[in-house]
Amino acid sequence: MSDKPIPIASGPAAGFTAPTPQNTPLNPAPVAGLSKPTVPDIAEGEEDKEDASEDEDEANPLAGLTGAQAAIYSMVQNKLEGLVGKSSGYIETLPIPVRKRIEGLKGVHSQFSKVEAEYKRELMELDRKYLGLYKPVFERRRAILNGDAEPTEDELKAGHELTLQDDPEAEPLPEKGEGDAEGKDVKGIPEFWLTALRNHMEISEMITDRDEGALKALTDITLDLLPNTQGFVLTFHFSANEYFTNETLTKTYYYKAELDYLGDWNFERAEGCAVKWQEDKDLTKTVEVRKQRNKNNNRTRIVRKTKKTPSFFDFFSPPAVPSEDQLEQGEIDDDELDELRYKLELDFDIGEDLKDRVIPRAIDFFTGKSLEYDMLDGDSAGDSEGDEDEDEDEDEESSEEEVPVKKKGGKGAAGAAGANQECKNQ
Repeated sequence: MSDKPIPIASGPAAGFTAPTPQNTPLNPAPVAGLSKPTVPDIAEGEEDKEDASEDEDEANPLAGLTGAQAAIYSMVQNKLEGLVGKSSGYIETLPIPVRKRIEGLKGVHSQFSKVEAEYKRELMELDRKYLGLYKPVFERRRAILNGDAEPTEDELKAGHELTLQDDPEAEPLPEKGEGDAEGKDVKGIPEFWLTALRNHMEISEMITDRDEGALKALTDITLDLLPNTQGFVLTFHFSANEYFTNETLTKTYYYKAELDYLGDWNFERAEGCAVKWQEDKDLTKTVEVRKQRNKNNNRTRIVRKTKKTPSFFDFFSPPAVPSEDQLEQGEIDDDELDELRYKLELDFDIGEDLKDRVIPRAIDFFTGKSLEYDMLDGDSAGDSEGDEDEDEDEDEESSEEEVPVKKKGGKGAAGAAGANQECKNQ
């Protein structure tokens, strides 16, 4: 791992230091003539215990119920869940002419959907056109960060103008030739992509200390769009290293043929590739070596046991999707399905972020500027949640408050992922 740690922002965005490479019911009205009951004082520790107990009871709706009551509760809950998305029966009570108009409106809307689909397809082609225009820019970036070229005076000037937008007091770098002796043996920008990935909040959690050696050999990440609207491919380029022989590792994301309800492309599956690990260099596994003595002859032998361990390179082995038969036969329980949905959603979110943010704005991830925007987004979301919590507290404490606070809903999970494909070794 690098000697220089990558700092983690702990304050507002303005003070951020860029890293180096290295709802409640209403209160009842008081009744005249009734004395106010007294409540004994509760010690702080006991209050915490009561709060914790209340939280557990809220989290488990079956708490305190007998076996029969719990069974009835579960049956009713399952029945209600089965009604989600079904008609309330209102439309069926309407006069036939009105119901015909409603049916006709569905047909009208289908025309909108056709136009929308065409719009999205043209947008994809526009993306393809501009990706081709971006490529020379990305190639120039790769040449500089890998040490195959040096920035021109115009590029330095344009870069300094952007720096002044962030820091009006920033001093320009020395003229050409001045200070060039310092770090003359350093080629390009060391650990550029490792640092950029480390500055992406979700990807950073995937990278272990053991992964860093291999990711230091990452020289570029490129994007290609599949024909029509099928999806996209992310290609990770590596220089020669001691961990694997692949020159490139790929991750392919496929879209579903139809748009979703909101008119967006939904992921259908993802395909990774096989990493050709050098002997004893597989970063996704650890080997436990121990001595084992034979009880009969007292001889000792060495036993090696391979264990799976988390690694960034698991990214190239997407989660396997259960078949319909497995789901129908109940071979996978609800907890496993929830975990799978989470993994798939995270995988697809990371793929989209690499495509839309990391690759086009790699320099902002390297310098940490992107983290400032992530922090601002997080603060906005946190403030919103904090305001809700404060409003709920006021509901409980004030008898004058009349408007209950409603909580926001959650986010749905994404689609499915698939098997691996062979990585390129050019």
